[in-house]
Amino acid sequence: MGLRRPRVPEPHEPGAVLAEAAGADVARGPRRVLHGVSLTVAAGEVVAVVGPNGAGKSTTVGLLSGDLPAAAGTVTVAGRPVRAWRPAELAMRRAVLPQWTTVAFPFTVTQVVAMGRAPWAGTALADDETAVAEAMAATEVTGFAARTFGTLSGGERARVALARVLAQRAPLLLLDEPTAALDLRHQDLVMHVATAHARAGGAVLAVLHDLNLAAAHADRVAVIADGRLVACGEPRSVLTPDLLTEVYHREIEVVPHPRTGAPLVLP
Repeated sequence: MGLRRPRVPEPHEPGAVLAEAAGADVARGPRRVLHGVSLTVAAGEVVAVVGPNGAGKSTTVGLLSGDLPAAAGTVTVAGRPVRAWRPAELAMRRAVLPQWTTVAFPFTVTQVVAMGRAPWAGTALADDETAVAEAMAATEVTGFAARTFGTLSGGERARVALARVLAQRAPLLLLDEPTAALDLRHQDLVMHVATAHARAGGAVLAVLHDLNLAAAHADRVAVIADGRLVACGEPRSVLTPDLLTEVYHREIEVVPHPRTGAPLVLP
């Protein structure tokens, strides 16, 4: 008897919740590193997760992706418990960009990006060539498609890793520090790619250290501190001097951007 083919994603309505944590805890040994986190990511929006180092931002990505189990509470992806999905089916519905991407063998850029197509093998939607080409163009890595991953700079590797995630063509993108290794132009490029994905009907959750990037590009900002979600909402309502000063333990000012009016965070 052959293996059952994975169920491909069904179309979803604008605003549909693509991932949700409800009262979720994450434990590492006896220590709880996330406490009662309730967070949704819906189709059409970019959610930025911000907070100090060690606050639990990457753990939140692991929780929503299903890579880390919830010690309490629930986590769903596409309306179903994240642990109920078969691996290939889950990979069709959410794609994860980790902080670091390592490649053990001398694969070319094109081959690395094509790895994102693995979940779709054998399905009617396996348009691999188009998916890879579009992802590489969006991240501006087509020009060094034949180079091996190990010869790239840190910023180039980061963009190739993002291209692999885009090539996966999952509705939900979970991006852990996607702009960390990038210069200003490519930081802006990555956030525009994230926004375009959301506006096309997908959803994006991105861990960001740069509060001004979050203010400029996110529809909602979730602030994590000491393993707890302390605020979540539109940038103007969340990125306030009082809250940020309390969370980051230093005096912070917030003024309107002179052109856009978005919050401009100044230490």
